[in-house]
Amino acid sequence: MGTYCEIQVFETSRVNAKRQIRRLIEEARRLESKYTRYRDDSFLSQINGSAGNQNGIRVDIETAKLFEHAQVCYEQSDGLFDITAGVLRRAWDFNLKQVPTESELQGLLPLIGFDRLTWQEDILFLPENMEIDFGGIVKEYAADSLAKLARELGVKRGLINLGGDFAAIGLQPEDKPWQISVSHPDNRAKAMAHINLHEGGLASSGDYERFFVLDGKRYSHLLNPKTGWPCAGLTAVSVAANLCTVAGSFATIAMLKPKKDALDWLRKSGLPFVFMDDAGHIGGPGLIG
Repeated sequence: MGTYCEIQVFETSRVNAKRQIRRLIEEARRLESKYTRYRDDSFLSQINGSAGNQNGIRVDIETAKLFEHAQVCYEQSDGLFDITAGVLRRAWDFNLKQVPTESELQGLLPLIGFDRLTWQEDILFLPENMEIDFGGIVKEYAADSLAKLARELGVKRGLINLGGDFAAIGLQPEDKPWQISVSHPDNRAKAMAHINLHEGGLASSGDYERFFVLDGKRYSHLLNPKTGWPCAGLTAVSVAANLCTVAGSFATIAMLKPKKDALDWLRKSGLPFVFMDDAGHIGGPGLIG
């Protein structure tokens, strides 16, 4: 999944533990190969390859559920969370520190808009030159899927960690919560905060993974699909919820909103969260230790 992944299970039988982990790794690889945008043979690439095709493309139940979740995120964020915004990568190059012109962005904005997707039962019609990017939801979905499968395999206590997105299966031995350390944006070897996870998921979002500074201005990879320019709100957010998918949605939407709106959004959610703003202030009701 292009990131560090870890699976922990507590099992009295080493043989059973190896069997469980082997199956979970297989499932992680299946989801990676199905939804990555870096492989031409992935189903996501097939979806994007169907753009402009009048026959559309048939979507399976699993993928349809991802689209349903993406629609909820789109509506709850007033269009800021949009899985069709990946086309903006055509203008932004964070490796070369390339800032596009306004005209370049204006040329791409008409290709963005979740509400432009049309369906006929299980057939998706993707407009010409548009593309889908599940990057904002699929890793969290994978964490939840692995946790669900782990329970089916008999795992009573375990933790799935997919690049900092977590799904817990039960508590640790002696019924201790999982204490998750959230890395500090300015020093990844240091913890910004600690969150106790009893069950469910924890997801983080931030503008510190991919950004560049040019002529004294900071450009984040978190882009506003309405303008094409980077969002300028919080620096990092971590949210805990009943599912990692839910936690990830709230965290990402918060990152896309202006600072005040983001904090209001998080507080109204009632979910435990921690945040760091552009001044380096750390806070939130999920902070412990």
